[in-house]
Amino acid sequence: MTPSPERLRRLLQALSRGLLERGDAVHLALLAALAGEHVLLIGPPGTAKSALARRLHGAFAGTRYFERLLTRFSTPEELFGPLSLAALEQDRYERQVDGFLPTAGIAFLDEVFKANSAILNALLTLLNEREFDNGSERLRTPLVAVVAASNEMPADESLQAFFDRFLVRIPVLPVSDHAFRELLALEPVLEAPPEPITPAERAAIAAAAGQVALGAAFVDGCVALRAWLAAQNAPLSDRRWRQIVGLARTMAASERRGELDALDLWLAPFVASAGPQAVPPLVQWFEADWLQLPAAEAPWLARAIQAFEKQFEIEQRMPAEEGDDVAGKLALARAIGRGGDDDEGGGMQRIVSRQLEAKLARRWSPVHIAARCAQVAQIQAQVDEAQQALAARAQALAAALELRVWMPQPLRERLLGAHATALQMLAGCAARLAAVQQGFAALPVDDGAAPATAPAAVEIELQTA
Repeated sequence: MTPSPERLRRLLQALSRGLLERGDAVHLALLAALAGEHVLLIGPPGTAKSALARRLHGAFAGTRYFERLLTRFSTPEELFGPLSLAALEQDRYERQVDGFLPTAGIAFLDEVFKANSAILNALLTLLNEREFDNGSERLRTPLVAVVAASNEMPADESLQAFFDRFLVRIPVLPVSDHAFRELLALEPVLEAPPEPITPAERAAIAAAAGQVALGAAFVDGCVALRAWLAAQNAPLSDRRWRQIVGLARTMAASERRGELDALDLWLAPFVASAGPQAVPPLVQWFEADWLQLPAAEAPWLARAIQAFEKQFEIEQRMPAEEGDDVAGKLALARAIGRGGDDDEGGGMQRIVSRQLEAKLARRWSPVHIAARCAQVAQIQAQVDEAQQALAARAQALAAALELRVWMPQPLRERLLGAHATALQMLAGCAARLAAVQQGFAALPVDDGAAPATAPAAVEIELQTA
């Protein structure tokens, strides 16, 4: 039986406690380990990389832990154990592996790219096959996952094959200014994570992952991502694509979903990046290109509203037609309105002035007013339709995110926040349109006017200045 999503959430919360701004790393490291994949943490010293690996070990019951800092002077004995003197006496070249990497379930290898070729060559087989050549015998190891760390990306081409063995690559940076005060007051976390995952549960997750279907949206997303990576001259190997699918299936199975979907491509920045510098563009690809999150602004709509508001202001202030002593009456109205606050009857004079100016304002035919209201209503209908579609999309997204265990909280908030911001923007636009339509409807009406043709549509500037 696979562990419940709620139990996994509790485990992730326990692993994250005291690791500030490490939610992405914790979620991805545990998910990768469940999928049997290895993790590379890339960042400067002192950013809790080793602490994260030790926490990860506590999440798996019945596993041993191994940790080493590698240098170019490290020897195979430090990782794989010393030579067995008893075996040498019998002309066998074997190592005493107990307590070393070949018997570990979770291992942390710091500064892994500084190791020499003898170590790296032995690690390749162990990482990929979970096997270790001990003399003439090939041993099956209990390795769940290796967490490696490095301060920098490998520059040597000869290290690329080893680098490719790490499916999940996570940039780890110092805490931000926002969390710095919390860092200073941080207390050590000593308790072990609750309810670690058992070997039987890992096997159940692996079996369930094999039954997860590849949804059409997920496949389309992989095709789109492959094309995007090719355009960036950063293609992935066939093996790596298969590993990505396996990781996504493990994610879905542990969330008790039966099919992969478009949202599962959130993994892309951490499995398709060639290094930390490639993560932000991949995040942008996922959110803007693939999910096409709604924009916080609609320039065409803003220009349309501004055009109608300006037109309403013009028509509201337009004086009456020539031929009715308009100039003289307007002068009289302004003269009446010159009374100051201290003049006796000044307030009444201003009221009379406003009333007279209102009488002198242009009066519009019912056809004109109806046409203007109809023009605004056309834009309103588009806004209403966009609001309804976006609200339905936001509701569907929120429902889908309820099922997600592994998606980090900051990403959830960005996805939901983009929809909320766009809905708020549309609501503001709808309110402005309603106000300008009410303004047109309240223009003075010339009931006795002969039937008039509808006015020309308000010109909307489609291009920004």
